[in-house]
Amino acid sequence: MVRGKRIHRILPQGTPARDAKRIEAELRTGLEQPQTRKATTPGDIPMTAALGLYTRHAKHLRSATSSAYHAQRLAPWAERYMASQAREFCAHVVKDMRGHYAPATINRSLATAKKGLALAWEQNLTPENYGLRIRNVPVNNKREVFLTVDQVREIASHCSIEAQAAIWFALLTGARRGEIFQIQREHIGADTITIPSSHTKTQRPRVVPIIPALRPWLKHFPLQITVDGAKTAWRRARVAADMEHVNFHDLRHSCASILLGLGVDLYTIGKILGHTNTQTTQRYAHLQIEQQRAALNKLSKLVLPTAKKKKPAPPRKAARA
Repeated sequence: MVRGKRIHRILPQGTPARDAKRIEAELRTGLEQPQTRKATTPGDIPMTAALGLYTRHAKHLRSATSSAYHAQRLAPWAERYMASQAREFCAHVVKDMRGHYAPATINRSLATAKKGLALAWEQNLTPENYGLRIRNVPVNNKREVFLTVDQVREIASHCSIEAQAAIWFALLTGARRGEIFQIQREHIGADTITIPSSHTKTQRPRVVPIIPALRPWLKHFPLQITVDGAKTAWRRARVAADMEHVNFHDLRHSCASILLGLGVDLYTIGKILGHTNTQTTQRYAHLQIEQQRAALNKLSKLVLPTAKKKKPAPPRKAARA
């Protein structure tokens, strides 16, 4: 009881004494400070508090600004729910966001809530990890857009020389756009390009061989064009080339498909693209099967019996006079 106000909470069976003392302190603080919005329920915290934990955690991440933004996007929903209502919170977010955001974007935001709830559990603020109640939205990121060298040449012909350098680097190495725009002169050696781990998606260093077709474009690195400038150039070029459906990332996939067409095995392609998991490279396996089918069809033609050709009729004898 504080200043004539009394409040009680029944704790779950088996709750340690230290938790009971902490909760008592929180309740006293809530009663002594009327401006406090809401006293914390035992074993529960507001979703906004969980997101706050994540925001502090995100300051140490490589993409701190982007991570914090994904967490802030959830604020309108977080204000309505407690941590124990994570399942309802997730359903509400998905219902309102679906159709306005891509599934992958929704999942990135939900991931911040899951991590925040996990942090709350690790700090003994909740009796369980409520983040496990959050389920991701199904995502289908599989694309079947593979360009030929002539198609890439057509798109590149509508770009500035700087944008062309980025395009050909992507096709000839399979590098991601984020990796390409962070390449500095010191990364370029005599025969290889070393991309530091801090610049790769997998956070592992990547070594790219310098092939003759790539060498002329290296004089433009580091690129003077910005990422946004390259995006604008790419959009205009693909429209001019009548290929509006093509994404810049398709150059990476096209690198793999062209290599497969040249007979390169999936393991080597995975190493070239910097895959850390062989399962990732298996997305191109269907292309390899089609090549095998074409080769076996040639064998099939040799095995199947061919239709018998009609023998030409013998020449007619000339009639006697």
